[in-house]
Amino acid sequence: MQTVQQALDKLKKSRFRSGFRLTGDELAYVAEKGEDVIRGHAADFVRQKLAPAEPANDGRQTPMRGHPVFKAMHACACCCRGCLNKWYRVPKGVELTPSQQERIVNLLMAWIESQRSGQER
Repeated sequence: MQTVQQALDKLKKSRFRSGFRLTGDELAYVAEKGEDVIRGHAADFVRQKLAPAEPANDGRQTPMRGHPVFKAMHACACCCRGCLNKWYRVPKGVELTPSQQERIVNLLMAWIESQRSGQER
């Protein structure tokens, strides 16, 4: 099992994943709402869009924009079950456990924080 930092370092090597950045408006939204609210949104999105064994519209369920967490989901390869399987070996067709969901949320929040602090992933 890899750490959040190891996952972020691995994602940095992907031209596609490393191309995602939060815009000024998205960063302002994160600052306005605060970490707890954004973490709650992330947990809700993961539960709704990734946790089911067979998510609706899998592969197309996560928008590319509209919320900072959506962008984080794409940047972290947590946008669909196919990406979760490819990047993290999370099997398809099996409901995500609460622990798996929490680890995904922690990764998403670490990526968002790296954007807020202006650090490279």
